[in-house]
Amino acid sequence: MIAHQPRIAVYPGSFDPVTLGHIDIIQRASKQFDKLIVAVLNNLSKNPLFSVEERTEMLRQVTRGMPNVEIDSFRDLLVNYMEAKQGHVIVRGIRSVTDFEYELQMASTNQKLNPQVETIFMMTNPKFSYLSSSMVKEIARFSGDVSEMVTSEVEAAMRLKYKDFK
Repeated sequence: MIAHQPRIAVYPGSFDPVTLGHIDIIQRASKQFDKLIVAVLNNLSKNPLFSVEERTEMLRQVTRGMPNVEIDSFRDLLVNYMEAKQGHVIVRGIRSVTDFEYELQMASTNQKLNPQVETIFMMTNPKFSYLSSSMVKEIARFSGDVSEMVTSEVEAAMRLKYKDFK
């Protein structure tokens, strides 16, 4: 009898901060795979609001009820990370045609670097299609209401970060 090889997917991103749109993709993708690794990218070219450790902790909080979701971080090429984690599929959320063009370019590059890795695109739930982490940060920075964009834990963490800006 051939042993079942687990279907492992990776959902990479900066998650700075994790939004309800991200959580929707995580919930939906976790139902499609034996294991979903949500991997926080430590992008050295960006100046994030939250540290990698803070972002991974927030993701652990918001996914605590999802037993097949693992939270991790990386700072390597995604295809190298995929190989190290024995991942087969990259999950990417798509909000718009602009997202699709960028994500298609990334997927094609990853396919060129490692033909064994596939990318699947999940359409964002229409109620979150306007939502981006940068928009949420901008609203929170100026004390706007982000309660319908992030969880209460993430909102509280953002308020702490931005208290010096008021």
